Amino acid sequence: MSKIFLDSGITLDGFFAGENRGPSNPMGGVSEKIHRWMFHQKVFWEHLKMEGGKEDGLDGKYIRETIARTGAIIMGKRMFEEGEVSWPEDLFEADVYVLTHEKREPWVQKGKTTFYFIHDGIKSALEKARLSAKEKDIRIIGGANTIQQFLNAGLIDECFIHIAPVFLGSGIRLFDSTDRDIYDIKIIEVISSDLTTHIRYELKKK
Repeated sequence: MSKIFLDSGITLDGFFAGENRGPSNPMGGVSEKIHRWMFHQKVFWEHLKMEGGKEDGLDGKYIRETIARTGAIIMGKRMFEEGEVSWPEDLFEADVYVLTHEKREPWVQKGKTTFYFIHDGIKSALEKARLSAKEKDIRIIGGANTIQQFLNAGLIDECFIHIAPVFLGSGIRLFDSTDRDIYDIKIIEVISSDLTTHIRYELKKK
């Protein structure tokens, strides 16, 4: 059965994004600080179908594994609007379910990516994502509010966090408003690299 996992980068002081987010200022302008480890990896740029990257190391291995295990993706409207203006065609190579209050026809891209716009809640998005994913896993990538909704509903099986060694001081925290009493949490993997620390947690609903 498909696992539901969240996959997110944060700062050492727990921020997912900076302030004043929007399509003209994705992630509040802090993407380089939080995701520098990805930008250094050749596989990241290969996935964008672009030239770039300095390394093909352990961080790249995790990018490859995450892409390979993902059968469907769920994100919030805010994250979609920030990325829509700049993401290349078929970036996700999987069906993407966007949580929104607006009704909109699916956006079918060349390749494997179709964006579906879900206006009746996270459980509806999850049902549809399970059908798309088949035997693969469902990846929840943001924004913070979307991740919190899934956590508070007790729906997350695994939490894969990449902690950048920087302090941001202000912005949007990933785990604000998260119910602390829903899960038993176990660390199942810790991998350190020069630009981040990857920590994988298993979450079991109490």
